[in-house]
Amino acid sequence: MVLPLSENIAIKEETEVLDSANLPTKTYKLDFDSGRCAGMIDGLEAMEQAIYKMFHTKRFAHLIYSDNYGFENMIGENEIYVRGDLPRRIREMLLQDERITSVDDFILDFVKDEAFVSLTAVTIYGDVRVLREVIPFVRT
Repeated sequence: MVLPLSENIAIKEETEVLDSANLPTKTYKLDFDSGRCAGMIDGLEAMEQAIYKMFHTKRFAHLIYSDNYGFENMIGENEIYVRGDLPRRIREMLLQDERITSVDDFILDFVKDEAFVSLTAVTIYGDVRVLREVIPFVRT
């Protein structure tokens, strides 16, 4: 961009700040079984889908998402490391979305080579209960 050589130019930054509670959340409803869009969703249902997508999107793998979006797998890590680091990773992943205010009731169970996670994501639209999300890893 080239600006003329005039001293009469006044550049004003006018930024309207919106409360995140008033931001629209209307988005496409995704049918993950068929791989198709199945209408539109909003509010709490949109948050449930957003959280599902965060858990099931590989972090750093898709150019459409920022490096803060998605889940970085823990395959190859030992149980002690997973037990210590997984809660932090999940909290950081979820709290990237400004509509999520906290992550509560975090429960972590191990069965063979999988970690099962249950939690409540507190959002500006209500609580989203995540039941038994499976995080694969390999015991060493």
